[in-house]
Amino acid sequence: MRSTNTHPSNSADWLGQFYIVRMVLTGVTTKLLPYLAFNGNCNEAMEFYQRILGGKLSKQSFGETMPDTTGADMKDKVIHAFLENELVSFMASDCPPGQEAVFGNSVSMSIIGSDETRLREFFSKLSAGGKILMPLDKQFWGDVYGAFTDKYGINWMVNISAKKE
Repeated sequence: MRSTNTHPSNSADWLGQFYIVRMVLTGVTTKLLPYLAFNGNCNEAMEFYQRILGGKLSKQSFGETMPDTTGADMKDKVIHAFLENELVSFMASDCPPGQEAVFGNSVSMSIIGSDETRLREFFSKLSAGGKILMPLDKQFWGDVYGAFTDKYGINWMVNISAKKE
């Protein structure tokens, strides 16, 4: 696993700390970022999201962070990943030993905007291999909206804003 960490002695959440410092230095003091949990397939899922959504993906494994205390079954699992571009910013990791990600319907990743072609492409590619809960269709509020659960168990909503006349 490729790591952007040049200081292996740093704590496990070095990337999150770096992001917070960068937000403060650039004037952003508060920002809500989704943090997704996976059961061993975080690397695959985040690379899938990067291929579709684009952006810079940074990640670090348990083995890179804690080489002396990480078992062979966890050494290549992701302790922290961060995907960021002009559209999205979110983080993820594999659950540590003794914990399990439980997927449900209480949280969804939501992508909204007016670029219909781009958003339809996101919907199509992100939902591949998953389950479409509501196909993209015009809704009573005037926008085109759809929802799905992707092949990794993550819920998504896509809303294409109606053009203002």
